[in-house]
Amino acid sequence: MNLGSSNINVSAISLGCMRINGLEETQAQKLVEKAFDLGINFFDHADIYGKGECEEIFGRILKNSSIKREDIIIQSKCGIVPGKMFDFSKEHILNSVDGILKRLDTDYLDVLLLHRPDTLVEPEEVSEAFDTLYKQGKVKAFGVSNQNSMQIELLKKYLKQDIVANQLQFSIPHSSMISAGLEVNMATDGAINRDGSILDYCRLNNITIQAWSPFQYGFFEGVFLNSEKYKELNEVIDDLAKKYNVSNMAIATAWILRHPANMQVIVGTTNVDRLEAICEATNITLTREEWYKLYISAGHILP
Repeated sequence: MNLGSSNINVSAISLGCMRINGLEETQAQKLVEKAFDLGINFFDHADIYGKGECEEIFGRILKNSSIKREDIIIQSKCGIVPGKMFDFSKEHILNSVDGILKRLDTDYLDVLLLHRPDTLVEPEEVSEAFDTLYKQGKVKAFGVSNQNSMQIELLKKYLKQDIVANQLQFSIPHSSMISAGLEVNMATDGAINRDGSILDYCRLNNITIQAWSPFQYGFFEGVFLNSEKYKELNEVIDDLAKKYNVSNMAIATAWILRHPANMQVIVGTTNVDRLEAICEATNITLTREEWYKLYISAGHILP
């Protein structure tokens, strides 16, 4: 699949590298190499992951591995100053990218995302920063994370480059962008439009949705797989896992991949066996009836 409107060909599953600093470096290298062997060519970073240590580790892994830089897609994010503020100023973006490239020990990023919205954003400055980075060859494509349609429209008014991706939290239970579309004109909790019609907007504007925390049911509240809180959902997942002879993680991932928005799934596991089990999702296609059965069993309603 191509990432948004770009010609960057990416795997449907991406390895999120937020936790690789929790591994011994030899184990982290095995994880990255296993991902590549499984067909994953996309690796997601952010300058705040491990306070930059995750990027440093990945840079060393790439130097010590047989994986060629040109054979993988590296994405990173900037704009969060932890515990203090968001900063989308030109100076901050440019300095952040220089730091990212140094830590990754690479000459360029394939994709740079603005990490969450900055309410003090001056889109003219973002445009100047993106122009500079693109002309210098430091970044090939640009995107955002956790932004709604109007926030993207504001940026697009000034940007010369396309927004190719929007990284959003999305899973079977955490799917307000689905429920708001299904429960239109209803006085239900699911009808609340929390995301600015972002699902339809991204489809209309050829922006790839990158689903993060695909196994979480809240904002880091917990994993829904094997959770008593989602007993009915897990029963359906387990039945489908037996039918397709795959893991429960593969079914949860396949649910996201089944949507015609052509989403990409960011998985943050550091376990090579789990990663292999998750990748089984790319070999199956859930039926329409199975997709809706999973959705309903998570507690959502159909009008």
